Amino acid sequence: MESSSSSSLSGSPDSPGGSASSIEYAGFWSRFLAFVIDSLIVTVVLVPLMIWIYGMGYFDVDLQLSGRAGGVWDWIVNLALAAIAILFWKFRGATPGKMAIGAKIVDARTGGVPSTGTLVLRFVAYIVSMLPFFLGFLWIAFDKRKQGFHDKIAKTVVVYEQD
Repeated sequence: MESSSSSSLSGSPDSPGGSASSIEYAGFWSRFLAFVIDSLIVTVVLVPLMIWIYGMGYFDVDLQLSGRAGGVWDWIVNLALAAIAILFWKFRGATPGKMAIGAKIVDARTGGVPSTGTLVLRFVAYIVSMLPFFLGFLWIAFDKRKQGFHDKIAKTVVVYEQD
């Protein structure tokens, strides 16, 4: 399921620009590893922050399931996480997890840096990839360009960085 496909962005009908060099798309398992790394980083930062803001009661399962846990700080933290992810994509081409696997997000047509609007669209399109049952993320394993639904919507691809 992991096999990464190699291709040239400029050689595809979807991509009029880009360099003639061969590119390698990051596959499902590599991207899943990047997700795990990012999730660990977020957890290490957020758990102490949420304990500081709400106390240990925040993690009470009954409160979580009833929707009574959290509050305005949850919205602020979630918006901050979205902004941080988009800023990493914009200025580094990747989150720390993708950087750890040597991958970056590029415009599928040109191979260049995606616009800020494209990156915001990609983030919002994660919702589409989550529904139903995270099928849009699983799709990465089967797509020839290793694009999830969010990548297809935003016209981005995740590629390994060229040395």
